[in-house]
Amino acid sequence: MTERDLRSEFLNTLLTTPHRDLAALQAYHEQMIAQDPLFYVRLATWYADEGQVRDHKEMFVVMLCLSDFDGHRDVGLALLRRLPPYQVARVVDYIKGGTITHRRPAAPRPRVQRQPRRTGGRLRWFLRRRRQPTVPQPAIQEPQYEMETRRVGLSRNVPRSMRTEIERYLREREADDGWFDRTVLTARKPMKRLYAGLHIRPSDRAQAILFDDDPPADSLSFKVKQIAKASTPAEQARAIAQYQIPYRVASSVVQDMTPMVLAALIDVMTPQEVINNIASLKRRGAFDNPDVKALIDDKLKAAQKDNRVSAYKAKVAAEAAGATGDLADTLDEITEAQVKAAGTITRPTALLIDKSGSMDVAIEVGRQLGAMISTICEADLYTYAFDTVAYPITPKGSSLADWEKALAGIYAGGSTSCGVAIEWLRREKRQVEQIVMVTDEGENTAPRFYDAYEAYARDLGIRPAVILVRVGHAADFLQRACANLGIAANVFTFGGDYYALPNVIPFLTFPSLTEMVMEILRYPLPKRSTS
Repeated sequence: MTERDLRSEFLNTLLTTPHRDLAALQAYHEQMIAQDPLFYVRLATWYADEGQVRDHKEMFVVMLCLSDFDGHRDVGLALLRRLPPYQVARVVDYIKGGTITHRRPAAPRPRVQRQPRRTGGRLRWFLRRRRQPTVPQPAIQEPQYEMETRRVGLSRNVPRSMRTEIERYLREREADDGWFDRTVLTARKPMKRLYAGLHIRPSDRAQAILFDDDPPADSLSFKVKQIAKASTPAEQARAIAQYQIPYRVASSVVQDMTPMVLAALIDVMTPQEVINNIASLKRRGAFDNPDVKALIDDKLKAAQKDNRVSAYKAKVAAEAAGATGDLADTLDEITEAQVKAAGTITRPTALLIDKSGSMDVAIEVGRQLGAMISTICEADLYTYAFDTVAYPITPKGSSLADWEKALAGIYAGGSTSCGVAIEWLRREKRQVEQIVMVTDEGENTAPRFYDAYEAYARDLGIRPAVILVRVGHAADFLQRACANLGIAANVFTFGGDYYALPNVIPFLTFPSLTEMVMEILRYPLPKRSTS
């Protein structure tokens, strides 16, 4: 594999979202840090600021802190210092390794009901049974589970330099009572693991709060206990507002969620917290009270400009809460605003959506991608759904609703020609600099992708970049075709997680993969703090 191919392949892995399965990323990171350590350390720094997937951020820290290459450990420890406590604990846990046990469904075992006991003698029972046809008893299916234990992590000792850095990390928080108390409220278990697992002696105050369960009267942990003991909702609301108690903590100690208590909780929540807890707030009746609903609306409006809000969290929260009407529209607007903040696409782009047999998921992913791309695309955007014929898609706007209407009547079915939409572009003489294709890479009808691309490049004098968004049980036919064409295609495998779709945006906003690599290589490295 060439250096260019290696970088391209590794950048493609940054599009994956393994959801706390760091082992799924380890091999890619090990290969990259061994082959190109100078690029890897710059990429880690760039991704810490620009990336979206927390698992990759943690794996970058793990690899750099264990690396023997000059300068890697200092950068890794500087990046470690930026992580919140729960991620620091996950980094340590992965290095130390361990076993996890979880329950998984087992193959159900049919249990046949026993025949009722007969009386009257064995011979009489036998004769009666011969005269009457035997009716088979239905099998009873009971849910069966089995416990699975597997080993995870690296099973290595935590480097002394990392332990020193984490001790500084904890001492820095201990020195500020307010900072420490708020950290404990949201990450109590990770903090305890860091102290106990690394044998770091806590301060007297930290010992009382975390391990003795005897928090001092001036601590937030003590105030939370008092809130639980408060006799009236009004007292609870005042305490929540005064001490800025997070929703996740307060909701576990407050039994009666009155409108007054809900208003106090929402007032101290960040826009991201409101989005995360939309379903919970809805269950507790927050939308039934006009005053409380107005507070939620204000937080959701603020979410459109808050750079800490995840681009697709609002969309997923809307589905989890079953949001409809104005609430659904507001959450969609948040998604669109956050996507716009990711950058702009300045190159003419073609979005090609596979609608052949069993490609329902491709149509849905294409709808989501179309709404995202059209929101930030300043150049021409040409969209087609294809099987053996290309169907032009022309939404009237850039919202998800507009794209849903534009794709109405597009259903999965038919054979597949991955080159037919490119052929349409060629005949219409539409010049594009990048092609985004949502497909499973299977094709069984001419024009084929390879032939159509060659004809397009020959007639229009341009060789567009290719981004493949793979769905379903995907093959690799188009990737091999791109390799034969001399194209380094970027490949994003969609595994059903819509959170990951915004990860495609950086590959569309940069003029080329080379420009993206140059941007990463120019990125400044952080300095490790000495105190």
